[in-house]
Amino acid sequence: MKTIPIIQIGVGGVGRALTQQLLAHGDALAARYGIRFEYVGLADSTGLRARRLGLSVSEITTALAEKAVGQPLSPAGAFGMGWRSFILPQRGIFIDVTAAGGHEQALAERVATGHRVVLANKKPLSADFSAFQALTKGGGTRYEATVGAGLPVISTLQSLLDSGDTLTRIEAAMSGTLGYLCTELEAGKLLSAAVREAHRLGYTEPDPRDDLSGADVARKALILARTCGLPWEPVQIQAEPWFPAALGDVSLDEFMARLEELDAPFAARVAEAQAAGGALRYVATISAEGASVGLRVLPGDHPLASLRGPDNLFSFTTARYAERPLVVRGPGAGYAVTAAGVLADLVATARELRA
Repeated sequence: MKTIPIIQIGVGGVGRALTQQLLAHGDALAARYGIRFEYVGLADSTGLRARRLGLSVSEITTALAEKAVGQPLSPAGAFGMGWRSFILPQRGIFIDVTAAGGHEQALAERVATGHRVVLANKKPLSADFSAFQALTKGGGTRYEATVGAGLPVISTLQSLLDSGDTLTRIEAAMSGTLGYLCTELEAGKLLSAAVREAHRLGYTEPDPRDDLSGADVARKALILARTCGLPWEPVQIQAEPWFPAALGDVSLDEFMARLEELDAPFAARVAEAQAAGGALRYVATISAEGASVGLRVLPGDHPLASLRGPDNLFSFTTARYAERPLVVRGPGAGYAVTAAGVLADLVATARELRA
């Protein structure tokens, strides 16, 4: 039996779901592959709770329960050092399921010393291209969940490229939040009402502008482009926001109060799309010539036009899939499916370490 030490950075919604899945399926994975994951640390912005010989199940479940009710992971005076300075007892895996920036250098240092990294956090891979190179050199990092949650997007793209296929174009709708809004607009709902409902249901970030800016989609597009070997920097992919710049500078309360200002322009865009027999979708398009991220009117028979609600869809046009693109479609958000994508990467990484 091979024991793989892991440190998990992030114990929010995805992090807690991942830990619960790993504890629930640990025995099955041990029986199937002869590997067992051992939590030596749980970390977040409040600190690190760690034990070099492994945290017990009761320690892990206690930590999760405390975090669920808002308590800090590292109480004052206990386990005070951060994950960056913790030394694993042997080669292991660092898992980043946060949305925090600034982790790329520390994670790249772990890769350089023989450890492995699994990411749901997009920011380390969408920082400077040099950071992407350092993290992914030699396959040191798996990052399926950064783009399509639990959907097999990165693995599909890598398999195409590794087998000698060449990319012509990727078209993707990869924001569940923006997909939900497009569907609501098509059903006749005003954008202001749709955004407020999505916010109430928890579909958006606490500040909906984090979704409506398109920045998250741009990060995903950049990761896809870099996976294809394109050495792009973040400034090379600009996203079309759903709101004017003036509304980006006001408080959240004022933004929410002024949402009606967006109703008429978006109603007109939806009406124009429907009059043309098409559909309005927020689309990322990537090719060797460049990328675009924004609202597009698509013909009714386009694969992305059939999307409803928060589903994601990725269409890969390649030399082999020239006449009929290869399509990956399904839920692109949610704690459970995102955690499952991370867990699949963990298992694949552990099997490599075992070999």
